Amino acid sequence: MSAKKKQIPLRLSEKLYNAIAAWAEDDFRSVNGQIEYLLTECVRQRKKNGKYVSEHLDEPIELDIE
Repeated sequence: MSAKKKQIPLRLSEKLYNAIAAWAEDDFRSVNGQIEYLLTECVRQRKKNGKYVSEHLDEPIELDIE
């Protein structure tokens, strides 16, 4: 039996979207696939060591992207 995927709306800044889109292209994934991959890796890392990837997840980040 395959797992059913939940669809959710997601709002991203244009800079963040463009950075993820470029990364996805480098990894031969869709933007949606890249976001799912990154979230899966974060959850896997948290389960592994019991810590969040960042202690400041709720703080907005500055993207140094041209």
